[in-house]
Amino acid sequence: MSRIQHTLAVLASQNRKGLIPFITAGDPAPELTVPLMHALVAGGADIIELGVPFSDPMADGPVIQRASERALANGVGLKQVLQIVRDFRSRDQFTPVVLMGYANPIERMGIAPFITAAQQAGVDGVLVVDYPPEECEDFAAMMRQHDLDTIFLLAPTSTDERIRQVGKIATGYVYYVSLKGVTGSGHLDLQAVADMIPRIKKHVSLPVGVGFGIRDAATATAIASVSDAVVIGSRIIQELENTPREQAVQAVQKFITEIRGALDAQPAKAA
Repeated sequence: MSRIQHTLAVLASQNRKGLIPFITAGDPAPELTVPLMHALVAGGADIIELGVPFSDPMADGPVIQRASERALANGVGLKQVLQIVRDFRSRDQFTPVVLMGYANPIERMGIAPFITAAQQAGVDGVLVVDYPPEECEDFAAMMRQHDLDTIFLLAPTSTDERIRQVGKIATGYVYYVSLKGVTGSGHLDLQAVADMIPRIKKHVSLPVGVGFGIRDAATATAIASVSDAVVIGSRIIQELENTPREQAVQAVQKFITEIRGALDAQPAKAA
């Protein structure tokens, strides 16, 4: 059982919902990424999604695009991201880390070398935005051989066939994109999310995390009432953009602590 699977199983046994924050590696500065990751854990994060900077992040809105641009300007690429995970693991052997990014950096490194390097660094799972399930069964199989989870996106437009395809090869959890569009956009429609989760669970036996549009404790708790986990990204990047660098770690920890407290204060409902 992977760290991701163990973490989500423990949460389910406690009737609690997962909190999965996202930050971009290298933003706002490379030396702050590991302290930020530890701050997320201290604030109550269950799994960390760590963005791999990329020059054309097509699924991301302006906020995370800016984070990628800053990280790339800071000289952070896939190799540096793996070193960041290794540094994080020197103090934290328990919190799952998921790399979230795009196919190009992985394929430039080579799929097999990447998977080996990710496992050795202490990565637990990978979400490659532009790897559709029907085209990456071999990738997912290689990941499983190295005890790594392959996480896929599902969207409001996903057909039952696409959901079935994801259900066949995904491991760890699936990430449901609650909005049509890019990260940080649109208005969250809780009823639409609540209607979609049973459709997903009909074909997918994994926990379902929901992201895009979660900006505060109120939206987080609303989404948690119908899902297994909440994913928060753009709002954390905005916190970093609006906070002096020397206060960034404390600000992010405070924000996540508030979200964790709100999630734990709500009576749990089965997703």
